[in-house]
Order: sequence, then structure tokens, then C-alpha cells
Amino acid sequence: MSAIPLPELGRRAKAAARLLAPVLSSAKDEALVLAADRLVDRSDEILSANASDVARCLEAGASTTVVDRLQLSETRVALMADGLRSVAALPDPVGEVVEGFVRPNGLRVERVRVPLGVVGIIYENRPNVTADAAGLCLKSGNAVLLRGSAGALESNRVIASSLGQALSKAGLPADAVQLVEDTAHATAEEFVRLRGVIDCLIPRGGPALLSMIVEHATVPYVLDGDGNCHVYVDAAADLSMAERIVVNAKTQRPSVCNAAETLLVHQDVASEFLPRIGRALEGVVLAADERARPLLPGARPATVVDFATEFLALELAVGIVDDLDAAISHIARFGSGHSEAIVTSDLEAATRFVREVDAAAVLVNASTRLVDGAELGLGAEVGISTQKLHARGPMGLRELTCVKYVVYGEGHLRT
Repeated sequence: MSAIPLPELGRRAKAAARLLAPVLSSAKDEALVLAADRLVDRSDEILSANASDVARCLEAGASTTVVDRLQLSETRVALMADGLRSVAALPDPVGEVVEGFVRPNGLRVERVRVPLGVVGIIYENRPNVTADAAGLCLKSGNAVLLRGSAGALESNRVIASSLGQALSKAGLPADAVQLVEDTAHATAEEFVRLRGVIDCLIPRGGPALLSMIVEHATVPYVLDGDGNCHVYVDAAADLSMAERIVVNAKTQRPSVCNAAETLLVHQDVASEFLPRIGRALEGVVLAADERARPLLPGARPATVVDFATEFLALELAVGIVDDLDAAISHIARFGSGHSEAIVTSDLEAATRFVREVDAAAVLVNASTRLVDGAELGLGAEVGISTQKLHARGPMGLRELTCVKYVVYGEGHLRT
């Protein structure tokens, strides 16, 4: 059976968005719980489809990072289901009165949260995004138009159909979740030009995808950008804590955007800390600057390119800095505005770092891996915005809404 043409999918999503916007929270929550149950019930089918996707990617010579993002397991399917249940348990932002006031003439004014409408998600080999994004969009009253990669198509088909079945069972429009099955590059470009259909586009992918969005998109978009994240170990750091944070930030899951890519160490603690962290990061390829390399046997020389690279692998750039100012300057030069961390017991240093580092998330004595919707209490996230309009950082339910003014009068007229 041929894929449904993109304009028709857009028409269906737009119609479903109008039906979904006024739906009560209880109905949306029921659909989310049913969707979670459906994913678990169809786990074997999802894993079988995913195995086919993984086999094709391996045959094509895909990297370890690509395969890790693509591959599902019983645990990962269960986590997708748990994510949907978590979203169902969150407060519904739709209808929330953000602000209300009365004008001197008695006119009552409110700013109320409402759904965006149709959210377009274009993403690469991450089938979990299919469930996470759809769940958040549903809870926030939006229809979602999903355009995944060719590499994850079989997985996405089963996941998306499970969500549609749950919507129908809950009495909600199944068309609120639409999967674009035509994965041609031309269709991707057509997707990002769906003016009048997509109200907000959120890309999840690498530099090539983001460049395509910037060049071709004619719809409003929020960039889920690169994650060239840093951990700075200050002179006043607890070095045991710093070791745990750096190891977690780099190795807990190196293929994701909130993994650390650069370690900066204050010169006063470098001679003690770097040999220690070098031993702790066994299996991690280190690229160290001229000052750090003697303290890290086996490290290769670091270049400017290394400090500018989002490795998404077990690789780490390492540098020694003179002081906090140098660390902040380095991050300003090379950081991507995603997540930046300082390890210190010096309150003044922490305060300056928080105030002066320009990023979507700044952490004090915590791993960059914590910059995640679920970890920050938002439920699953639809992406992590590295720009400043209209959302920044992990995009949860509130970031999938906008506000409208509601004005109550009693025959008020403008004079």
C-alpha cells in the first residue's frame, strides 16, 4: 500500500487539531494510559520491526552512535510506556490562566494557555521520539505530524499505529497522530514548508538536518541544536564529586545531546585531578591540550576542531584553564548553548558561572545528563531548544502551548 500523500496527512492533522483542542484532561489522560498499555501489548511486534530497522542500518555501515539511538529493547519499550503514563499524570497546561487583571474601566483581561495546533516533528533514528513527542502533543491538546527517518520506519509504523488505536479507543480523533511514511529527501523539504498546516516545527537531529531546516523551512520552528556541553572543575571543587560527575556526564550515555564533550580543569587542581579522571575514564578517547597532555598518558593532541566538536561517542576534549574567567570565555567560544556545568564549593564562583554562562541550562555540582524533561519533572520532552524564541531548554507541556488574550466586558467600547 502506497504512503498517504503529505498534503492529505496535513489536512487530517489540521482537522484533528480542531477537535482535540477543547478535549477535557480526563479524556486525554485516558488515551495516554491506553497508548502506554498498547505499546506494552505490542512490545514483541515493536521489537521485531526494530530488529529489521537495525539490521538494515548495520548492513549500510551505520555507526555505533546511530545504532544505539535506533535500537530498542524490552526495557526501552517499557520506558516509552512509562513516559506516556508520566505525562498523563502531569497537570494539563491547557486552560491555565497565566495572568489576569482588571482595567480601571472594569474590563477584565486574562492570558490563557491554549494548544499550538499542529506540531511537526522531523527527526532521525530515534523511534522513542515517536511515542514521547506524540504523548506530549496529545496532553497539550495538539495534533502531531511525525516525519521520522527511513532507518526507523518499521519501528515508527508500529508505534504510531499503537497510538492511533489508543486514541480511537478513547473516543478521540486517531488522526491527531500522523506518521509521514514517505521518507524521501524531497518530502522532508516539502514537510518543512507546510505553511497553514504546521504551527510549530521541532527538528531532532544532526547538523545536516538543522541546516536543511534553516535553508528550506517556511513554518515557525524551534531548533533542538547541537550539544557541545562542558564540565568545568573549579579550584574549589570536591574532586571526588567532580570525578563522579564527569564520568556520568561522559559515559552514562555518550550518544545523546546532553552528554559532556569537553572537560575544563582549573590549573590549581589539574595535576591532582587529571591523572585521576584519566584512570576513571577508561575506554574514553581523550584529546588534551598542550598543558593537559603530560598529565593524561595516551591522550592525543587536542585541536580547535576537537573543542568545537559534539562527539556523541566515547571521546572527550580536555583543557586546563587559568581561572573561572578563562573557563567562561572558552565556553562562550565553543559552547552550543545547550548545557554547561561547574563543579565547585565556592558560592561566588557558582553564582558567576550561572550568571555569565549563556546556555539553555546551567548546572552547579550536577551532571549535564540531568538536562532532560523527565529528570527535571516535565515528563518526557519533545526536544531541548538551544534558541531563545519561543522556548529554551527541555520542551515539555507548557512549551507546547501559547497564550491567547480573553477579554470580558459589559458593553465596553473604545472612545
